[in-house]
Amino acid sequence: MAKTIERVYTVPLRKEFRKVARWQKTKKATKALKEFLAKHMKSDDVRLERELNENVWKHGIKNPPHKVKVTAVKGEDGVVRAQLFGVQKKEVVVKKKKESILDAAKKKLGK
Repeated sequence: MAKTIERVYTVPLRKEFRKVARWQKTKKATKALKEFLAKHMKSDDVRLERELNENVWKHGIKNPPHKVKVTAVKGEDGVVRAQLFGVQKKEVVVKKKKESILDAAKKKLGK
């Protein structure tokens, strides 16, 4: 695989979570979301971003949303990462580690 694939899906969840008891609905909805993305993106390894998971669980275990709009990105390694549509991913800022006193002294002495 040479490049990444990005697609937007509206995933219907109601059809799946109606098949289980009310106290299992959101759990089944997350499984259905992963199964849908695995089928349509042709990959077994599907990962849900934190914002998407929180959106599905926001009304508790008994009342998940009926459908969710998702942006799915399949990387070169074959892993599908799903995030909530419209949510921008925050870039990780790497902080430069401060130089310890010992390292600074060694640098000054030229060692």
